[in-house]
Amino acid sequence: MGLDSGDGSILLARPAEPVHTDHSLSGSAHCASTIAPVTYDEELAERLRDLLDHEPQLQEKKMFGGLAFLIGGKMAIAASGQGGVLVRVDPAQSDKLLETSQAELAVMRGRPMEGWIRVAPEHLRTKAQLGKWANLGTGYARSLPPKS
Repeated sequence: MGLDSGDGSILLARPAEPVHTDHSLSGSAHCASTIAPVTYDEELAERLRDLLDHEPQLQEKKMFGGLAFLIGGKMAIAASGQGGVLVRVDPAQSDKLLETSQAELAVMRGRPMEGWIRVAPEHLRTKAQLGKWANLGTGYARSLPPKS
């Protein structure tokens, strides 16, 4: 499920897990709902931290089903809950990046999203491979105007 954050970015919310009934409490039905935990590759997130630790205004935030790294409040790259990374890039560069790499255009809520690239884990094995995408994402995030 996507939500417009007001600044042109899309925030994804994970659906809640089904409500479970527990009949073990005094013979009465007890219902509780929980939100599914965000799952992502912790090792990949740590590699991203290592690459981005020099960035001023770096923040981490659980979003997009994973762990996003933001520069000045703008999402740059995320260790995706779907595996690999989700990278925010200049929409004008999307087509060229897709033609010259193994990346795929991100699809959110069934819609292809210009400026959002998915890179599978098998294309992120080396520091140089991951660094390329981290640099693209952070460079684009830094180029965006500050939030007002």
